[in-house]
Amino acid sequence: MKKSKYFAIKELVCRHIYERYGEKAYMFIDDRLIETLEIIREKILGRPMIINTWAAGGNATQRGVRCNLCSLVRNKSLSGQLYLSAHCMGKAADISVEGLTGEDMRRKIIARQDLLPYPIRMEADVAWLHIDLYDTGGGKISLFNG
Repeated sequence: MKKSKYFAIKELVCRHIYERYGEKAYMFIDDRLIETLEIIREKILGRPMIINTWAAGGNATQRGVRCNLCSLVRNKSLSGQLYLSAHCMGKAADISVEGLTGEDMRRKIIARQDLLPYPIRMEADVAWLHIDLYDTGGGKISLFNG
């Protein structure tokens, strides 16, 4: 169970998970995700990254680990849709960085992909940066459309 030097657990999990598990909620996050986030922050973007903001009074609540009580997951389940999001498995984060667009971040990561410790996927054509650890066998970085 790796703890992040940049992100508090409240930034990485939804409110439901934090209220139930507190600091132990790190057990739901893949260590490789934390390592990847830290490399992107330190060596590629060089700026603070924003994931969940609910603990600070913000509206971002489901950008890290999501549980079955989160509306995105619950609504998919209630409508009978299969939902295998990497967010539910502790392998994904949606990220914003002040002063950078999603496309800016994707370009910077692609340019420095040699620094990434593991293959990642990034969602294309969205205003934020979605990264996950699903390895599609397409090289260091795979782009997908949500």
